[in-house]
Amino acid sequence: MTDQLLAAFESKLDRLIGACDQLNRENDELRQQLARARAKEDEWLGERKRLIEKNELAKNRVEAMISRLKSLEEHN
Repeated sequence: MTDQLLAAFESKLDRLIGACDQLNRENDELRQQLARARAKEDEWLGERKRLIEKNELAKNRVEAMISRLKSLEEHN
């Protein structure tokens, strides 16, 4: 009977070790996915910043053109 209990315990322990190994592999994969997602987020945030700066520059140029046009109108 003791041999059967030991065999059952060993079998359960093997399954538990297998489950832990599987969870570790899944955890590693999730960490890699998270790292890729964070890198992509950083890339998007950088692009967003560049576009905001570009938009601000264009806005300033348009405002300057409008001011020059108004100035030309006043002189005519």
